[in-house]
Amino acid sequence: MARGDGRLTHDLYPGEKAPQDECGVFGVWAPGEEVAKLTYFGLYALQHRGQESAGIATSDGHSILVYKDMGLVSQVFDESSLTSLRGHLAIGHTRYSTTGGSTWENAQPTLGGSDRGTVALAHNGNLINTAELRDLVDEKLDGRAARGELARGNTSDTAVVTALLSENPDKPLEETALEVFPKLQGAYCIVFMDEHTLYAARDPYGVRPLALGRLDRGWVVASETAALQTIGASVVREVEPGELIAIDEYGLRSHKFAEPKPKGCVFEYVYLARPDAVIRGRVVHEARVEMGRQLAREHPVDADLVIGVPESGVPAATGYAQESGIPFGQGFVKNAYVGRTFIQPSQTLRQLGIRLKLNPLQHAIKGKRVLVVDDSIVRGNTQRAQVRMLREAGAAEIHVRISSPPITWPCFYGIDFATRAELIATGLGTEEIRASIGADSLGYISEDGMIAATEQPKDELCRACFTGEYPIPLPEDGRIGKHVLETLPIEVRTGHDTSVDVAEQDRRSDAEGVSLGLSGGAENSLLQP
Repeated sequence: MARGDGRLTHDLYPGEKAPQDECGVFGVWAPGEEVAKLTYFGLYALQHRGQESAGIATSDGHSILVYKDMGLVSQVFDESSLTSLRGHLAIGHTRYSTTGGSTWENAQPTLGGSDRGTVALAHNGNLINTAELRDLVDEKLDGRAARGELARGNTSDTAVVTALLSENPDKPLEETALEVFPKLQGAYCIVFMDEHTLYAARDPYGVRPLALGRLDRGWVVASETAALQTIGASVVREVEPGELIAIDEYGLRSHKFAEPKPKGCVFEYVYLARPDAVIRGRVVHEARVEMGRQLAREHPVDADLVIGVPESGVPAATGYAQESGIPFGQGFVKNAYVGRTFIQPSQTLRQLGIRLKLNPLQHAIKGKRVLVVDDSIVRGNTQRAQVRMLREAGAAEIHVRISSPPITWPCFYGIDFATRAELIATGLGTEEIRASIGADSLGYISEDGMIAATEQPKDELCRACFTGEYPIPLPEDGRIGKHVLETLPIEVRTGHDTSVDVAEQDRRSDAEGVSLGLSGGAENSLLQP
C-alpha cells in the first residue's frame, strides 16, 4: 500500500497516497477448535483491509489474552504465539489507521474491564463523533483518571468505544452495548468479547460489510465472506445494519438496536473488497467485470490491446475486452513478493524511475495502441508514472479508462483518501487530467454505470466520495479527522498530569511520519479546501 510520506510504500510511485483500505475484523466462537489459528487464517484472508498492525484476543472462559504488534499478520504471529492463545472464542483485527495514528498503542484488539470482567474489541470503520464520545467518557469518569487503553495513550475511536462499554459495572455487557451503540455515529463493524461471549455489531447504515458464518462446532463473523470460506465456514447471512448478535453456550441471540437505513459503500465493489467477496448478494468480481463492460460502452476507442493495472484493475479490463472485442493481455508484471519497505528512495533513484511494484511487459506493448484500465485516480501521480513507463516501453498510443467516477471528496467512514485539496479531480476536468497524466485519452465510468454494475439500489449506496453527499451528517463543530484525539492536551487524553508524559510529548509523529498534532497543529479534515 502507498503511504502518504513515501516511507511505508511499495507502490509504483513512492509519493502517491492511494485509497487506503480501512480494517478487517474477525470473530469465532467454537469450543474444541484451535480458535487462535482459525483467527490467524481469517485475518490472513483479510490482510488487504489493513497492513499496519494485527492482533488476536482469545478467552478460555476465565481470562482473556491479547497478542498484537505492528506489521503484517505473518510478521506478527508464529506457531509459538498462536499456541499460547488458548480458548474457545477469539477475535482478531488487521488495521489501517483512520482515527488515531499508526502506533503500537493504537493496535487492536483493545482491552477494557470492570468488576464484571474484561472486554476485548476490534473495529472496522470510522466514527464521526469520536470527540463527542470522548466527552461522554470524561463525564462518566467524573474527575477520575482514565483507565485502560486511554490511559496508555491510545488515541483511536476504538479505545473510546471500549471505555464506554467498560465503564458501567452495574450492567451486563450485552445490555450496556445496546445502550452504547445507538450513540455511535459513523461507519462501524465491531466484534468484541468478554470471557464467555462473542458479540458483533454493525452500524444502522451498513456502510462496511460484515458476514456471519457457521462451523460444525461454532460460529464465525468476518468483514468479508472470503475469510469465512478460507477457514471452511459456510456463509449464513450478513449481519444486518443496526443489529447486535451475541454467541455463547446458549446459542445465537439477535438484537436490533436501531432501524436499518442501508447505505453500503460503493467503493467496496470498486476497489476495497476481495474479488471473491459477496456483498448483498453480488459477487465483487462480477461487479468489477460489469464496470469494465460499461466503460467500453461509454468510452469506446480503437486499440490493439486492453491491459489492467494489477490487481484491482484487471477484472474491469477483462470486462472492457469482452465488450469491445479488443484482445486482453498482460501489460504489467507485478512483483508479488514485495513487502512494505521503510527505505526511502533517494532523489537520484526516483529520477532513475525506481520501480518496486510494477514493470511494463515491453514485448507485449511495443508498437501497440494500449488501453489501460485502473480502478481510480487520486492525485494522478501513479497514472502519470504508468503512462510514462508504457511510453518508454514503446506503446504507440495510451488510452486510460477508470472504473469509478472522479473522486472529489474525502471519506469520513473508514477510507483514508488524500485531502480534498490533493484530489486531482477537485480542481481539474477530465481533459485537464488527461493532459496532466500524459494519456492520449481518458474516460471515467459514469456514476449510474458504476451503480448499475453493483446491482444495488442507488439510494442504498454511499457515494459521498464522488458526490459530496454524506448520508451520515458530519459534526457541525468540525471536530473530526484522523488525529482528532491526538490534538487534545495530554492531560485531557489520558487523565494524567503532563509531568509524567514527557516521552509522549516528544513523540511528534506516528509510524507513517504523519504529525500527531501534539504541538497543537494537526490539520482538520473538514476545513480542507
